[in-house]
Amino acid sequence: MKIPEAKLHEEGYRFIAGVDEVGRGPLAGPVVTAAVVLPEDFDVLGVDDSKKLSEKRREELFDIITERAVAYGIGICDHQEIDEINILQATKKAMKKAIQECDRKLAEKGPEEHPAPCIDYVLFDAVEIEDLDKPQEAIIKGDAKVLAIAAASIVAKVTRDRMMVEYAGEYPWYAFEKNKGYGTAAHYEGLRDHGTCPIHRMTFLKKGFEDGRITKG
Repeated sequence: MKIPEAKLHEEGYRFIAGVDEVGRGPLAGPVVTAAVVLPEDFDVLGVDDSKKLSEKRREELFDIITERAVAYGIGICDHQEIDEINILQATKKAMKKAIQECDRKLAEKGPEEHPAPCIDYVLFDAVEIEDLDKPQEAIIKGDAKVLAIAAASIVAKVTRDRMMVEYAGEYPWYAFEKNKGYGTAAHYEGLRDHGTCPIHRMTFLKKGFEDGRITKG
C-alpha cells in the first residue's frame, strides 16, 4: 500500500496527502472527510479500508495515525449543505476543507522544520476535485490500495462515528449510536413514530415521506 506514495516521493513530491470521505449514504448527519500526510517511515500494521476494521481497531489506529501523521485535517459538511448543493458537491467541499486544514497544520511546522511546507500532491479515493490547485490523482478503491488514503478513511470514520453517537443522545429514537444515520429498520421505525429530527437529510427522504412521517410499508 506504500508503493504509490513511494513512487511520488521518488519523483520529488514531499508532502503527499491521502483523502477519503465517510457518510455519503446515510439518511442523517454530516459527510466527513480527512486528509492525512504520513511520514515516509510510517510502518504501522493493519491500516486498511476503515470498513474492513472492527470499531475497536479503528479507534486504536485513529490515535496512532493522528499522533504520528506529519499533519492531518478534517472537513465536514452538514445535512443542510448536503440538501442545498447535493451530496457529491458537499463531499468535494468537505474534502477541500480537510486539505486546507492539513495545509494549515503543515505551515505551522515551518519555517524551522521545513521551508513553507504544504501538500504538494493529493491522492483521492475515486473522487476528483476539478478546481483544486494541486496535482492530484483519483484511485478506484484507493482506501484498499494506498496507505495514506486508508489512514484518511480511518480518521474520517472515527470522527463521524463519534459525532453520531453524540447525536444519539440528543435524538434517541433513531438508534444513531448503532446505525450512524444509515437506513436500518430501527432508524425507519423511529422516523415512522417520531418523524424527522434536525439532522435528517430531507433530500434523502423524499421517497415515501409524507407530512413529516415516513409512510409504513
